[in-house]
Parts: sequence; structure tokens; C-alpha cells
Amino acid sequence: MSDVAAIQNLVQKRAELKKEIAKIIVGQEEVVDQILLSIFSGGHALLVGVPGLAKTLMVNTIAQTLGLDFKRIQFTPDLMPSDILGSEILDESRNFKFIKGPIFSNIILADEINRTPPKTQAALLEAMQERAVTIAGQNYKLDLPYFVLATQNPIEQEGTYPLPEAQLDRFMFSIKLDYPTFAEEVQVVKSTTSDAKPTVNALFSAQEIIDFQHLVRRVPVADNVIEYAVTLVSKTRPDNALSNDYIKNYIDWGAGPRASQNLILAAKAHAAFNGKFSPDIEDVKAVATGILRHRVVKNYKADAEGITIEKIIASLF
Repeated sequence: MSDVAAIQNLVQKRAELKKEIAKIIVGQEEVVDQILLSIFSGGHALLVGVPGLAKTLMVNTIAQTLGLDFKRIQFTPDLMPSDILGSEILDESRNFKFIKGPIFSNIILADEINRTPPKTQAALLEAMQERAVTIAGQNYKLDLPYFVLATQNPIEQEGTYPLPEAQLDRFMFSIKLDYPTFAEEVQVVKSTTSDAKPTVNALFSAQEIIDFQHLVRRVPVADNVIEYAVTLVSKTRPDNALSNDYIKNYIDWGAGPRASQNLILAAKAHAAFNGKFSPDIEDVKAVATGILRHRVVKNYKADAEGITIEKIIASLF
């Protein structure tokens, strides 16, 4: 199949995928779009939202429709790295045998990742970056595609462990979930309090998703679009000549080069999803908020004046 036909196929498959997900998930169009952008770009995503907004259900549904293995890890303060990675045990013939932990799956839901200490959070780092884990000196490759979707509750911050910047940077998107609209909530209540159980169909195989990830990477990008993405990221750095007074006043730290890479990858996927054969500046703008939101650190002045990170990012365009 030529790349042109493959992109047309991707547009059609994505529309079918969204229809399947909509059988269970009401609304949240933008959130589903950003999760799918992450998956088809080969990145990870961080979901930030209050309890009860169907974060876990959404990931579970997406995993089913993609035909992938799915594991959920509930992070707690007493969770140890070996609970995630797996451990070696002595078998009946007194030899060491490795028992794989829940990290060996295609989609990992790291539920309330900020509830667990940094030592356990760090157990995910190598898996997210290298798609492999090292245990007792042995290197184990993870099955592809591999995708970590972490959730974080923004309300209760007492007794939690905020993710270190180095780990936050590993997430391609930070996705903010809002409350549903009145009409959506009515529909949610109707569908979840009845006895009907809709079933979703698997539309992809693991290999198809890997092929689409390669297809997204093959999408050509014009130099001016890459320069626009790099300029956008440079503007977030307070000590950069390109940054405006707004950034200098309200930002402590700007985004690093990984933000520029992810902007282009996500723009490629966004263009492909919309049937375009090359991304333009509009595609970069469309994905910029989700990619920069967790990479730009506000200072106390911005907090004191109630200035949101979204407002700061909007000032860059």
C-alpha cells in the first residue's frame, strides 16, 4: 500500500475508532483525540482531572478498540519498584526464575502516579524511554506498541509526590479533563444506570498500530514548519532573545528540545488524521497546548495573579 493510500486508510480507521469509543465514552472528544495522537505518534500521555471523569474507563475502552493488552497499576505510597517490574523467585528446582510484573503489557494505566514515592515512579522511566527494563542485570525488551497513560488528581496534593521534571518531560501530552456539559452528564447517568452493556470491537492489531506509527514518522515536513515549532519552544525560555515580557515575568523554566520534537511528531499525526500529507503551522498550533502545558514552569507571580499556564501558552502564538 502506498503512503497516500495508507493515510486515507488511517483517516477512515480513526473515524471508526472514535465511533466505537463513543459507545462507552460520552463527549470528551478533545481528550480522546489527544490520546490517539499520542498512541499513533508513539508517545505517552498524562491525564489530569478530578475523580469520576472516566479516566480509567476511557483508557480501558481505547485499549479494547485498539486490540491491545492492557494493565492497570494503582499507585500507592507503599508500592515498590518490583511490584511493577516483576521479581526473581526460586522455583521448585532451586533455580531463579523471573516473574514478569504488570509493566509487560502494551498499554499501562498508571493510576494516580503522584501517590507513590519517586523510587517507584522512576521504575517507569526506563520503560517509557527505552521500551525495555533491566532487572537483576538482565535486559528485557517490552512488546511494541508500548504506551504509558498516567493519571493525576489535581485536588488532593497532601501526601503526594509530584512527578520530577525529568519524568514529566517523558510524557508527550499533558491532557486536562474537564467536567462534562449538562447534556453529556444526563446521557452519562442514563447509560451507566441501566442494565445495557455496550460491547466495543477491536479494530486494530498490534502490528497495524506499529505500521501506522512508522507511517506518521514518514510524513514529510517543510523546514518553515520545523522552524516555527522550534521558535515556539524557544519563546517559552525566559532568558531567550525571542521570549516576550509576559514570559520573562511569569515563567521560571521553559521547555526543552523534547518539546520541539514532540510538536513536530504530533503535528504529523494531526495532519495524517485529517487526511493531509504534510503538516502546516496550524497543525503545530493545534497540538501546542497539550505538549507545552507540563513543560513550562510558572513562577509565584503567575500563581499570585491567577494566570493559567494555558493563558501563557496562548501568548506565544
